[in-house]
Amino acid sequence: MIKVSIFFVETHTHLDLIKRSTEEVVKEATEKGVTKMVTIGIDLESSKIALEFASRFAGVYAAVGFHPHEAKFLDEENLKELEKLAKKDRVVAVGETGLDYYWKHSTLSCQMEAFKKQINLARKLNLPLIVHDREAHQDALKVLAEEAKGLKILLHCFSGDLDMAKVCIERGYYLGIGGVVTFNNAVKLRAIVKEVSLENMVLETDSPYLAPHPFRGKPNEPKYIPLIAEKIAEIKGISLEKVAKITSNAAQEFYGI
Repeated sequence: MIKVSIFFVETHTHLDLIKRSTEEVVKEATEKGVTKMVTIGIDLESSKIALEFASRFAGVYAAVGFHPHEAKFLDEENLKELEKLAKKDRVVAVGETGLDYYWKHSTLSCQMEAFKKQINLARKLNLPLIVHDREAHQDALKVLAEEAKGLKILLHCFSGDLDMAKVCIERGYYLGIGGVVTFNNAVKLRAIVKEVSLENMVLETDSPYLAPHPFRGKPNEPKYIPLIAEKIAEIKGISLEKVAKITSNAAQEFYGI
């Protein structure tokens, strides 16, 4: 049972992809203590919808960007449109952007170009950057080291090893921890969570994907954030209240909300 005094920040959801009433999704999350959430754009259309939701719901904020799957569409015209969106009120980050070497829906060269363009946009507008990194750890870290110094960086759905986590923390990056941490086979991620300081972690669902246990395989929603927090509390041997407070503070610092 979540106490009323506890509140959580959902740092990464795709409200536009959840096939239920957005009003109900937000309401149910809020009732579970998830009082702030950031809905993420993956292209121009979804970024515009994210901004619409942020304008409609008091606890919702928007991030705008081109996912690596959509990198091939980030031409100069779309980049200008993205910049216009990124300047709007309640937009708190650029992303998600990055590299995905698993699916490769866009060529690696397109992904790399789009990644660098969005890093430059984040720098231009002084916004944090949300990074998607799937099986591209070495290149993602290299680009961030070369192009993103001084920016606030969040490694969404962190999937690297402990050594990578330590590098990220040394650089001041945040690690997004989601429902995967509750999976029986997530031994590596749980070891990272146990080792890494809570101040470097934020909570996310990536909903409607990657629902935590016991809802694995079903549509994910922001209301499941407390389940992720409970698992982290168990792993680290600390209270749920402490996980909520520290991760929420980190999320609010990162996004400036």
